[in-house]
Amino acid sequence: MVDAPGSPVVVALGGNTLLGQHGPWTADEEVAAIERTAGRLADAVDAGYDLVLTHGNGPQVGNLMLQQESAPDTPQHPLDVLVAETQASIGYLLQRALDNERPGVTETLTLVTQVVVDPDDPAFDSPTKPVGPFYTEAEASSKPFETRAVGDGERPYRRVVPSPEPVSVVEADEISRLVDRGKPVICGGGGGVPVVRDGGLRGVEAVVDKDHTSRLLASEVGAETLVVLTDVEYAYVNYGESGQRPLREVSAAALRRHLDDGAFAAGSMHPKVEACCRFVEEDGERAVITTPERLADALAGDAGTRVVS
Repeated sequence: MVDAPGSPVVVALGGNTLLGQHGPWTADEEVAAIERTAGRLADAVDAGYDLVLTHGNGPQVGNLMLQQESAPDTPQHPLDVLVAETQASIGYLLQRALDNERPGVTETLTLVTQVVVDPDDPAFDSPTKPVGPFYTEAEASSKPFETRAVGDGERPYRRVVPSPEPVSVVEADEISRLVDRGKPVICGGGGGVPVVRDGGLRGVEAVVDKDHTSRLLASEVGAETLVVLTDVEYAYVNYGESGQRPLREVSAAALRRHLDDGAFAAGSMHPKVEACCRFVEEDGERAVITTPERLADALAGDAGTRVVS
């Protein structure tokens, strides 16, 4: 099924769509990458689609953590605050770029977004998500937080934090109202600021997967389509091998079988495919994995991996 213009569409922007494939990046390079992506998004807005945009923030949060470590005498913000800061900064750049793509129109809105997680989620007992700078073994052993070797070389250690499942998006109702008014909304950056309900809202040291927050948000705002933008046009079976095969239109059940067989790399395509499967399994119309360049074709049903019920 192809959405008619006017249907809410949640578009999750992967890190490469904001920064490109290779780092480190200058501020100008980040702006240039965002502007390229904004051009593709503006085409969809002009075609009548109501876009809700989410985005990654891993490199940006890592840079802030490195800056804090380089200036220990300055206030040291916890991880939830760093997520909020990068939501605002990336949102500003993307909002500005989108509005500049449409002269005379300044309607894109950025919303700092909180995502509720369960304090009893098993993820809190087993931190797995690497964040921030790399350390030597000696440096890692002196840190007040948990670290783990996640690579090779002289500096293989990084801080690891929990990655709990998102339960609800605090601002979902407001996001829906903005979409109903025809406003492109940028929200849920970095998976959202993780909070627990504890006599109110309390931030926690964790990272929520951006693709799973996008899947949840799509359900909560009544979107018919979830689009995950990344640096490859399709999800592939046997990716990088001689027998690699792109998946074009595929049922959620068939894609789930590939997922269970280990066809997709953890931390890369796996969470994207998992989010798409769950969205369709939980009554979403369709989910798409593709590149920013093929977004318009994907919305027309002519590009990308299209997951249907």
